[in-house]
Amino acid sequence: MTDRTTPIPAPHTTGDEHASGPDPRTTVVVITKDRRDELLRTLRTLRELPERPHVIVTDNDSSDGTAEAVQRLFPEVQLLCPGRNLGAVGRNHAVRHVRTPHVAFCDDDTWWEPGSLRRAADLLDAHPPLAAVTARIVVEPSGEEDPVVAELRDSPLSGPDWLPGPALGSFLAAATVIRADAFREAGGFHPGLWLGGEGVLLATDLLTRGHWLAYVPELTIHHAASKLRDSTDRRVLGLRNTLWFTWLRRPWPSALRRTRQLLRTVPRDRASLRAVGHAVAGLPWVLRQRSPVPAPIEARLVALEEARRHSTARRYVG
Repeated sequence: MTDRTTPIPAPHTTGDEHASGPDPRTTVVVITKDRRDELLRTLRTLRELPERPHVIVTDNDSSDGTAEAVQRLFPEVQLLCPGRNLGAVGRNHAVRHVRTPHVAFCDDDTWWEPGSLRRAADLLDAHPPLAAVTARIVVEPSGEEDPVVAELRDSPLSGPDWLPGPALGSFLAAATVIRADAFREAGGFHPGLWLGGEGVLLATDLLTRGHWLAYVPELTIHHAASKLRDSTDRRVLGLRNTLWFTWLRRPWPSALRRTRQLLRTVPRDRASLRAVGHAVAGLPWVLRQRSPVPAPIEARLVALEEARRHSTARRYVG
C-alpha cells in the first residue's frame, strides 16, 4: 500500500491575510471511487475558490483512471492511493496528512461556494468549543435547497447564545468544516461503519466530549448527485449503520425501542432484509465496542429522533 503524496508544511499566519485572498487555515479533503469526470469537475471548482485551499484526495482504489487524471491535470493536489476502498475512513487517512487547523470535507459530486471556507474558519477560530459547522446544501442543477436543510434549520436542540446557528446533533460529512484536532480526538469516522450515515456516530462522540456543532446557513455547498450511485446499496448501508449506531451508543431501553421502530417502518423488501442481516452479523464487534452515551446526550438523541420521525430526507428507500 503506497501513497503518492508530498508532505505539506504547516502554514504560518498572522490573521490579517484572512480578510481577502488565499486563506491557509483549511484543507479540503475529498474521497472518490470510480467517478473521474465528477471528481475533475469538483477539483476545477475548488481550484478557482478565492481561499485557494490545499486539497487532499483519497482515491478509494478507482479503476477508471482517476488517479492518473488527477496527477496529470491537478499536480497541486495531494493524492493518496491506499490501494483499497476505505470508504469514509479514506477521510481519516487524509486527515493524517492535514497540517491546517480546519478540515472541509467534500465529496466528488459536491463543491464549496466561494467565501464559505473563509467564513467557516472565522467561526471556528472565534469559538473554540465549536467543533464543526455544517453548510446549507444546494442541489444542482435546479438550485433548490436539499430537503435535509429544513431538518438542519429546524433542529430541536438548544445551545449557547454564541452559536452561529441552530445546534445540531449530527452532521453531513460532505457539507461540513470541522476542527482538525477535535476530529482526531474523537477518532474520526468509525471504521466499522465504512460508509453511510457515518457522521451521526462521529457527531455523537464529539458531543459526548463537550463539543458543539452548528448549522450555519450563510455557508453553502453545492451537490450534483452522481448518476453512478447505487441508491439501493446506499439504503442497505444506511439502515445497517443506523442499527449499529443505535446498538453502539444508545442505552438499552432506547436501543430496543429504536430497533423495533425501525423494523416496523422500513420497507419490507429484499434491501431491508439484507441490511438487517448485515447488522445482526456485526453484533459481536458492536457489543464489544458498545459505549452508551451519558443521559444529557441521550436526551438530545431522543429529541432528534422525535423530530426526524416524519422527515422526508431520511427514508430508507431507493
